[in-house]
Amino acid sequence: MIYDVSFLAILLFVVFVAIVLGLSFYYGRKTKSASGYYAAGGTIHWGVNGIAFAGDYLSAASFLGICGMIAFSGYDGYLYSIGFLAGWVVALFIVAEPLKRLGKYTFTDALDAKFNSRSIKLTASISTLIVSLFYLIPQMVGSGDLVVPLLGLPHWMGVVLVGAIVIIIVATAGMTSTTYVQFIKGGLLIIASIILTASVLINGFNKKPYDNYHEFVTATAIKSGNEWKVVDNEKLSIIRIIEVKDKQYAKVKYEGYDRYFQLIRQNDSLYQLVEMISIAQTPTGTLYNGAPKEERKFYQVGHFHKIIDNGKEIESTGSLNPINFFSKIEQSEIVRFSKVNFLDGENKITAFYQDITPGTAILKPGLFYKLEGATIWQKLNFISLMLALFFGTSALPHVLIRYYTVPSQKDARRSTIVAVATIGFFYMLTLYMGLGAMINGVIDVESSNMAAPLLAKYFGIGLFAFITAIAFATILGTVAGLITASSGAIAHDFIDNYLGKNLSEKAKVRAGRLAAFAVGLISIILGILFKGMNVSFLVGLAFSIAASANLPAILMILFWKKTTSNGIAASIITGIIMSVGIILLSPSMYERYGLNPADAPIPIDNPGIFSIPASFIVLIIVSLLTQKNKAKEVS
Repeated sequence: MIYDVSFLAILLFVVFVAIVLGLSFYYGRKTKSASGYYAAGGTIHWGVNGIAFAGDYLSAASFLGICGMIAFSGYDGYLYSIGFLAGWVVALFIVAEPLKRLGKYTFTDALDAKFNSRSIKLTASISTLIVSLFYLIPQMVGSGDLVVPLLGLPHWMGVVLVGAIVIIIVATAGMTSTTYVQFIKGGLLIIASIILTASVLINGFNKKPYDNYHEFVTATAIKSGNEWKVVDNEKLSIIRIIEVKDKQYAKVKYEGYDRYFQLIRQNDSLYQLVEMISIAQTPTGTLYNGAPKEERKFYQVGHFHKIIDNGKEIESTGSLNPINFFSKIEQSEIVRFSKVNFLDGENKITAFYQDITPGTAILKPGLFYKLEGATIWQKLNFISLMLALFFGTSALPHVLIRYYTVPSQKDARRSTIVAVATIGFFYMLTLYMGLGAMINGVIDVESSNMAAPLLAKYFGIGLFAFITAIAFATILGTVAGLITASSGAIAHDFIDNYLGKNLSEKAKVRAGRLAAFAVGLISIILGILFKGMNVSFLVGLAFSIAASANLPAILMILFWKKTTSNGIAASIITGIIMSVGIILLSPSMYERYGLNPADAPIPIDNPGIFSIPASFIVLIIVSLLTQKNKAKEVS
């Protein structure tokens, strides 16, 4: 994808960063105690905390990833919104008040409140760190994606920039500055999403794409034996045919460059050629549609094939309301893009071809998670994802620590209600923003994470600048929360409690700041390594680990009196090993390693359907076997 730098977006970004750093230094001067650093002294108002909850939870996965998945896969992308929101039901009715009652600074405090167990301190701190790191990866990937159109810098520099800013935020004032950063960005994100959704509805549907739409070349070819001849385009001549997974693609010379075309069979000898968007990695550099990047022959795409209204094809609909927006899509046909990778000599080719899809298929499941004709493993993968999204929210350490920032259990419940309302409203808007990106010619086929910012750019550079700056703010707020949780796990749970260092208040704050610096560096490295992966997909993996390692321990300690410290520790270890092990051996990770996904020993990406039950079972068995030790534990 080729972008122009927006100086207005840069200005807004700089202003926001200046405000954020100002808050950090202001509260940093006031943060002297461990309670102030890790839990904002328990003084945050429940209303502020509720919006901060939303600001923390509505991460890059929600704004960038979900909008992108909807733009590419329709309703299947919206399933992430449903799962993320449903998880708050568990948080509201089961976890909020008990966790506030049990804990002090961290998730580990709550688990260990009844036991004072070194095994819980160790395993829970490790779990917090692993979940936080997996959740940090998509945030940092998203930051790199955003810096390309905003600052014109490479992906890795965006990751480093965000990492450096967040390290300063957390290392200076801890949870207090993090809370207010999340509060500000949560409010701004809702406002920006309302504006973007309203723009989509007011603009309606227009069959004519905007200026940056890529005009595709088409032609007809006749096959005679092994010979091919183009019959209706004098500028185009076939060089050779490339076979990829039982499909044929043509390498073509057009306007002096090698281009790639999809072959669509009409009959035994007649074929249609449709140009593909191609990115070729060659020894001399990267070529876009056969030409050097400097020639700018690659633009964002996506558009209507046909707009149908009451059985008639029309060019535009005019303004729409939130209801007939969906009915118009349902009647129409939309051009989506599918991807194919292949080798052409020494060159690695990634090509995207037009996939004309009925609106009815876009508004129901099946485009990404195959339902019709799906294998048993594909069905299990889908069920596993839904389990992780539903149960993962109540087990995310960076979310749970927000309960310690309010004064009382009642405030914990109130702030959760505010969070649910805010998050639910936002997720309703993602459907309009994602589908709006799909149909308005603003898809970057190289990065699904850019759908929302590019949709804003379609409506004007001012809105693009505002949205992009807020998207950065979204990442800053979430990363700050994650690093705060991680620093608490290292400094408070592991060093002070597990190792028994009995640090002074000042030393606890210093240890937390050093831990924040270390975790920030690690997150920067991981964000660079995972470039290109959809952030919602990556967050789904973090939810799977959290639901597997943490949720069984939380629920059983609250509702099963026979739970022991040994059972909790064994459950956490089981959840971590099984979930991370399955992820590392999954098809998506095999593709990341440069290996054939079909060779992956585990045929699913989402481990929850196996790791969550296993963690529960281990907790029950070990607890029953260690009842004699329970009497010795501190209650």
